[in-house]
Parts: sequence; C-alpha cells; structure tokens
Amino acid sequence: MKNFKITLVLLFLLSSVMGFAQVDPRKPLQYFRPIGKAGLNVFETSKTDTVVYNGLNVRVGGDFAIQFQGLSHENSVVGDPLVDLGSNFNLPTANLNIDAQLADGMRMHLRTYLSSRNHTEAYVKGGYLQFDKLDFIQEGFLSGLMDIATIRVGMDQINYGDAQFRRSDNAMAIYNPFVGNYIMDAFTTEPFLEVTLQPSDWILVAGITNGRLNQSPVKGDDGFVFYSKVGWDKQMNDDLRLRLTGSLYSSSDKGTRDYIYNGDRAGGRYYSLLATVANGGSNFDPRFNPGFAYHTAIQINPFVKYQGLEFFGVYEVSSNGNDAVGGSFTQIGLEGLYRFGVSEQWYLGARYNSVEGEVSDAAATQEISRFNLGGGWFMTDNVLMKLEYVNQEYSGAGYTNTKYQDGKFNGIVIEAVIGF
Repeated sequence: MKNFKITLVLLFLLSSVMGFAQVDPRKPLQYFRPIGKAGLNVFETSKTDTVVYNGLNVRVGGDFAIQFQGLSHENSVVGDPLVDLGSNFNLPTANLNIDAQLADGMRMHLRTYLSSRNHTEAYVKGGYLQFDKLDFIQEGFLSGLMDIATIRVGMDQINYGDAQFRRSDNAMAIYNPFVGNYIMDAFTTEPFLEVTLQPSDWILVAGITNGRLNQSPVKGDDGFVFYSKVGWDKQMNDDLRLRLTGSLYSSSDKGTRDYIYNGDRAGGRYYSLLATVANGGSNFDPRFNPGFAYHTAIQINPFVKYQGLEFFGVYEVSSNGNDAVGGSFTQIGLEGLYRFGVSEQWYLGARYNSVEGEVSDAAATQEISRFNLGGGWFMTDNVLMKLEYVNQEYSGAGYTNTKYQDGKFNGIVIEAVIGF
C-alpha cells in the first residue's frame, strides 16, 4: 500500500509538470548525451551549443532489459554444493528517466529504478543539476569560463574513470556492448560537486563527495572523497578518433564507508552464480569489491576508433589507505569491437578482464579472470539484441575454503535492451 501511494504521488507530480511544460521526445535538450545508438562512445557531454532554449522542456524516457541465461557453474568445495542452474529468463529490469531543461544552460536529470535485481520496490537511483551556462544569474555571467566549463551537483554517479560510460546502469544497457560490467565495477552514487573543463581537446575534472551512499546528519561519519580526471580526446580525421584519460579517487580515513566498488544497488547482471544450497549467494556476484574502508584508486583508459574498429582499455589499481594493513588490487580490461553495416548497426567483439591482488599484505593472492565473446544488432536506434559467451574463473590461495575455491562459470547469455 505504501509503494502504491508513492507511485500515485509521483504520477500526480509528473502529470502536473507535464501540464505546463513542453513534452516532446523529438525536441533535443542542451548538452545532453543522446539515448540509444546515437549516444555510443559519448563520454563527457559536449560543450558545443547546438540547441536553442525555448522554455521549460521535459523529456520522459525509459530503459528496459531482460536476459535469457544459460550458464553452468562449479567449484571444488566439499560439503556445501552449488545450486543447480538451468536455462531460463532472469528478472526483467526497468528504469524511468526524467530530464528537464529548466533554463538556458541548466538541465536536470533524475533516474528511478522501477525494477531491479536487488530491490523489490521502485526507488530513486539519483539525480543531478548540470550547469553549462550561468545566465540565470545574469545574462552572459562568466560566459568566457562557461564556454569550456560544466558544473554538476547532485546525488548521482561521479565522473571517475571512463568505464562508467560503457557500463549497464540497471536496465540502461544500450551503451554496453556486453551483458556484464567490469569485475571491479567503479560506480557509486554520492552527494557531489563536480567541475569539468574542456578547453580544445582536453578534459579536466575535479570533484568532491562525502563518500557515503546513505546519508545521515548523525555525527561521527565526517570523511570526504576527492576525485579528478585528466584526458585528451581528439577526432583526428573522418576515420580516426583517439582518447586517453587518467582518473584519481582518494578517500579519507574518517569513516567514509567507501562505496566506489560497492555502490551499485541494482545487483550483478549474471544471476545465482556460485550460490550454494545451504547458504545461498549474493545479488552482487560476480562483481568484486576490494572492501578497503578507505583507499586511493587510479584508472587509466585508452580509447581508439578507426572506422568500424574500436578498442577500449582499463588499467586500474586500488590501494588500501591503511598502510599498516596494506593490500591492493590491479584490474586489467581489454575490449575490441568491430561495428559494421550501413549504419554500423551490427557488431562483433571480445573482452578480457582480470583482477588480482591481496586484501592485506599478510593475505594470500586472489585472482579472477573473465572472457567475453559476442555481438549485437541494433534493430533500431533504440532497440538492441546481444548474444555473448562468458567464462569466468577464480584462483589463488586467497580463495581456499570459500565457495570461490576453483570456482568457474560459463555459458551463453542473450540480452534484449530498449532505451529511449
């Protein structure tokens, strides 16, 4: 009954806004990443001002995704057997997206998870305000600076690393060429203030958060996080684009409850893997979280597109901020795609992803590796079908006597995605 009342309130508020706002999905928003195929390989939103502001405009969109999973799993643990996996559909997921052009150069984004693996109820994932002009203060205010600057503030995902721009965000899976995200999945929603500068072909980002997913005014959790990015992105000619970025994430030791690898509340994309009969499994497997209370992480991302060929890479290191305990993990990701067809509506590709490290200097090594091979078809600009083979393996003495000991899963997954 509570969820029903909340839904009615949301629908009432939405209908009230739509009553006086222009709602036209064909009318573009300013400084906005296109939804669907047109948004592929878009990272930070462009500073090119191509849309004339004609008053308040609200864009209502949605994302839908469902997978047919045919995976098997195994390990070498005795006494607690794994559940018997079959081939069937996973829980469908859905997002509701509201984007509003509030003023010239001022835009709002709000995403609600209507259906997600880890929650049975609808809830707001997050949202933010984006400023690309400050004309609401005074026409032309700091226009020289705002020609290259973007300011974002809200409670939403932060701009750490480039892998976040190619990941699935619950049902928003149309930018991800594969089904799963990277093993060490850098994604979190926290209250943040972020400034991005894009002079010429350069990208400079600086931001700060309180490092918390759930908010409370109770004293005792007063940590903070600083993050930044430096990069270069240039379209060399009609055929070749080059991009290289490096990102930094550093959290303090003041009880920040660090969430950078544990902030996605929607759950993992592959279901019921290495779940045991007696103790069940985790909604977040097969992702991996180093679990450091506070740490420093860097992520380096090269991207190359030559005609239909694409390469995207991840080199990432997360180091425990507690030097007395130590421990660090290194992630490597290598992704190659070939897009073809009249409008590059088809693609084939492969991805290799590995994570290796120790939770402390005294702990044994943990190793995870994954290989994906697959392809996709954009039936329209907003409808995507994917087919992939995935194989993931766990090794290292750090997994001895756990359900991950000699753990492995592999098989075929089909995913259907709609985003508009």
